[in-house]
Amino acid sequence: MPGLQSASKKRPAVSQGGPKLKKQHSENPSSTKFEEGKVQKRSRPVTQPIPANGLSDEDEDEDEDEDNFEEEEAEDQEIVSDEMIVDDGISKDPNAARESHKVQRALQEQRRAAKPHSQLLADAKRVWSLARQKSIPSAERQKHVKELMKVTQGKVKDIVLKHDASRIIQTVVKYGGQKERDQVAMELKGHYKALAQSKYSKFLVTKLIRLCPAHRASILLEFQSNVLRLLLHREASAVLADSFELYANAYERSILLRDFYGKEVALFSQTQGSEPEKVNARKGFLGVLEGLEGERRKRVLAALKENLTTIFNNPDKGAITHAIVHRALLEYLSAINDTEDESEREKLRKEIFESCQDVLAEMVHTKDGSRAVRDFIAYGTAKDRKQIIKVIKLHVERMCTDDEAQLVLFTALDVIDDTKLTSKSLVSDITTHAPTLINTPQGRRALFYLLVPRSRRHFTPAQIAIIAETDPIRGKTSKKSADVREGEIRAAASEALLKFVEDNGAEAARDTGGSLVVLEIMLYADGDKSSAMQSLLQPLALTYPSEDTSKLHPIDLPHTSRMYKSLLQGGHFSHASKSVIRSSSFSPSAFASAFMSIVGKDLTVSMAGGEGAFIIAEFLQRIREEGSADEKRTVKGWFGEDVVKRLKKSETKGRNVLLDKINALLL
Repeated sequence: MPGLQSASKKRPAVSQGGPKLKKQHSENPSSTKFEEGKVQKRSRPVTQPIPANGLSDEDEDEDEDEDNFEEEEAEDQEIVSDEMIVDDGISKDPNAARESHKVQRALQEQRRAAKPHSQLLADAKRVWSLARQKSIPSAERQKHVKELMKVTQGKVKDIVLKHDASRIIQTVVKYGGQKERDQVAMELKGHYKALAQSKYSKFLVTKLIRLCPAHRASILLEFQSNVLRLLLHREASAVLADSFELYANAYERSILLRDFYGKEVALFSQTQGSEPEKVNARKGFLGVLEGLEGERRKRVLAALKENLTTIFNNPDKGAITHAIVHRALLEYLSAINDTEDESEREKLRKEIFESCQDVLAEMVHTKDGSRAVRDFIAYGTAKDRKQIIKVIKLHVERMCTDDEAQLVLFTALDVIDDTKLTSKSLVSDITTHAPTLINTPQGRRALFYLLVPRSRRHFTPAQIAIIAETDPIRGKTSKKSADVREGEIRAAASEALLKFVEDNGAEAARDTGGSLVVLEIMLYADGDKSSAMQSLLQPLALTYPSEDTSKLHPIDLPHTSRMYKSLLQGGHFSHASKSVIRSSSFSPSAFASAFMSIVGKDLTVSMAGGEGAFIIAEFLQRIREEGSADEKRTVKGWFGEDVVKRLKKSETKGRNVLLDKINALLL
């Protein structure tokens, strides 16, 4: 019989009375964060696919899955029942099966009662089932939380490593007041290293670090001398990564970073949290190196390099994606740059590059990681740069949509002289994904950088300053002038971008961000734009105003009409010079001629009496200043006395400007 029982440990289907399916995570996980609001998440590596729910397994918080706990217990009971079903099938006696079930339940209760703290857990679960309800008033929840705290007080450290008890304590921390949180933090003092390595209690440690700032430094101090090992630990790695990237201040980060600097630094430096120490912590590794000379400085640098290499040699552990590792790498590179001996400096940079060159794509998503990779590109040889391009090429689309990772692409475009390499490996991938990149601000910046890099129209002064950080290095390591390089990149991107406008420009222009991209492509891309012009003007030839109230005519969309006005002007209006700065790569007169032939008289007059007065005024000015004699004569005939009288009686916006342009044309 035992053999048959063990062989039948298969859960029955739901339709056969089996356990309910586990609750699916919400597509909007932040909506389940009640009192605490939206919880911060670490930046996601560009090498990781984005799951359907937007969260990785590591990101999912255990207490969001609390509802599954009772279902898990039910599954255990179902398995026991299923074992008895086999006996029932053999004995053919329903009464015997019922008695067997009772015996099994009694045995299960005995086993539970024999476990340590069984009565404590039973009482805690009873109160917990009330405290964790999602639809109760806050005052009632606080009452249950206080009762739950009384039940577990003094026993937290004894039960917290159990998966069910860990969730109970998490509920206290999540919904309790600061007093309850601090009390839990005090009870667990001295046990945080072990808790961080537990599959279940690691979530509790992260919560306490986030919600108990007064205890944060003391918790992190318990990780000292074990930070590197914990970073390579499957469970603890996420706790340290969250602490460093999301919650710690400069001093608290220095506690975690200190282990990277080697045993000598740990031995001769105290971490007591004094004010001078906190001030020095803001200097990072450079503060540690202050006053160190000769061999001692070399030993500390060698220790940091050795510890970084350990992380790089274990990419499967996942630690290489964490911001703490990227900060340590950037501090090492900054220290190298301060080395006086140039040959020693180049040697150290080459050694650290060779140890991490194959995993650079794992770093570009954080601020420090992005800066470190950009440093490698700026200082690297042609061979080094080719290797970096090879590594990041597979992730170009994701990098374009990440604020930090896209800076690596921009630096590569700025400093690499081999524009054939960048055109083939980077530019082509960016332009290929233009239809999706125009949907996000980050993606649009990637497209803008191919045509108008560092334009104040699309990049903030802060963004431009960050991009320009590598300019002094570029002056030493790159031979080609910036203007020549930008022109070659623009030429490489133009054909594909103009094709994008030809195929998708009309629809893209209906979107606010898309209209900006289409406008810049038309103004600054190189090549024949006649087909793209045709594609953009065809939607204007539709009936005006639109017969479909759900889809407005392009002229009635403010951002789209501004795009057409700028195209008829031939450039952007400059507030500094109070004039239009014309683009040398675009002919507004050719666009006006195409407008005239495609849109025609009736629609032009209809637009003039509607929301298109400013656009038609610009069209008339372009014809008057740059049109041929036949075009001027034809357009004059469109605006006869009856049309002018009708416009004078209208209340449309821009009427006076339009009438002035008509009078100037008729003179």
